[in-house]
Amino acid sequence: MSTSLRRCFLFSVKKVDHDTRFKWYHPNIFTRWLPSTKQTIILAFDLDPPIKERFLKAVMKSEESWLNDPFWVYPHLVEQIALIQEPAVWAIRDHVRSMETEGKPEGRPQPDYRRLHDIARHAIHVNETLDIAVLNTEHILTQHESYTKSKSDNTSPASEDIHLRLRSWQSFIANLRSRSISNEKRLQNEIQLAFNTVAQHDASVTLEIGRATQLDSATMKTIAFVTLTFLPPTFICAIFSTSFFDFGGDSGWSMSNKFWVYWVFAIPTTVFTTLVWTYWPNIRRIFFSKNE
Repeated sequence: MSTSLRRCFLFSVKKVDHDTRFKWYHPNIFTRWLPSTKQTIILAFDLDPPIKERFLKAVMKSEESWLNDPFWVYPHLVEQIALIQEPAVWAIRDHVRSMETEGKPEGRPQPDYRRLHDIARHAIHVNETLDIAVLNTEHILTQHESYTKSKSDNTSPASEDIHLRLRSWQSFIANLRSRSISNEKRLQNEIQLAFNTVAQHDASVTLEIGRATQLDSATMKTIAFVTLTFLPPTFICAIFSTSFFDFGGDSGWSMSNKFWVYWVFAIPTTVFTTLVWTYWPNIRRIFFSKNE
């Protein structure tokens, strides 16, 4: 081939530590291969320092036979992307596992929902970055296949080795993606369990309150029955114990002709008390609104 080949790929990486600290990277790789001199120009942007060092070492120690293939850089790049994605996946897995092994708390559960949703957010982002890595690797493989088919001579062993290496790292990233999806699903189970545990505890407390209310209701019914049983006799005793009635002396039983005075005071007082009790909320509202 007489013309140079240019390729540009953009990856996304979210580096998550075991203490949920994170940092975003967007490695942008541009390559230009010059077939006349078998030289490759590489421009790399936003590489994590450890990735940059390992990537440079791998490129500098690459097999000489690979240099005849314009895609020789990408197995090293995909390898470094996979190696930084792996700790992020397992960091989230460790957080999920620690939640799954926690014992049932005594009393009302107090889940840390903010932490749960933060880890879930990281898990979603890691899935997203792994999807990007898988798609980019598939795109690289497709372009490499097109390149090898366009060659007039048979595919060289170096090109086959590069293709197999890309396939291997593609499979590795796909496995990481499956693990990451499993982490996200397990985390959703833990979040759902946390909600259900709190709801179950609150439901049991509500049930206990309902039972206590039933007992109080039964007690009040007993008190009301006793009150109704003794109230009429008490009322009769109170009336006949007044000075309007006289049961002593030779005259026998007698009643004062002023007994109507009792009803004159008793009936209005009862009516007044009933009205105040009925309209007390309105009276209280009016009274306090004027004071304000």
